[in-house]
Amino acid sequence: MGLQLRAGLGLDPWDVFHQGVAEHVGLSIGTVTILAGAAVLALWIPLRQRPGLGTISNVVVIGLVMDATLALTPEPSPLAVRIPLLLFAIVLNGAATGLYIAARFGPGPRDGLMTGLHRRTGRSIRLVRTGIEVVVLGTGFALGGAVGVGTALYAVSIGPLSQFFLRFFAIADLEQAQRGVVAGSSGQPHGTAEEGAGTESEQPARRPAPQPSE
Repeated sequence: MGLQLRAGLGLDPWDVFHQGVAEHVGLSIGTVTILAGAAVLALWIPLRQRPGLGTISNVVVIGLVMDATLALTPEPSPLAVRIPLLLFAIVLNGAATGLYIAARFGPGPRDGLMTGLHRRTGRSIRLVRTGIEVVVLGTGFALGGAVGVGTALYAVSIGPLSQFFLRFFAIADLEQAQRGVVAGSSGQPHGTAEEGAGTESEQPARRPAPQPSE
């Protein structure tokens, strides 16, 4: 986020929003990022999302690191430097999204909103993420946030990048363990934790697994 701001070719949609708010309240963009992250957590309630270590770390660390990055990194002038910096920042953001969500310590508040809507609506990560970015961008632009070619590139690419890196960094054994797959003597699973099925000793093989309730 800090590197994309330093590229000076347009902020990502969330930072367009953060910058717009920062200009109105007189706080640093990193501080606004922290406050906005905490506020987004409230939207998790109807999505039945639960925060984890990754969630809390995202809320606190991202804004601090962004302010530190801006304090330590000079703003490059040549366009030949700013364009690669912009591209690197966008790809790095997509990779970071895939990495910490795949680690299963809880997504950040914004990505938790994305994954929660994905699970509840059945829409793809790509579609949900892109939709969120477009809504936030419009709000940020109305508040006076900086929009440029980098903003458009980020908005259309972060969804596909996030979906790609989520698959690339997926930990198969961890996902299988979280689903609670229990194999019987035939080698086929009798049920999963998500389906409400217990272990083989707790639930006989002939007894049908209970159906999930919403």
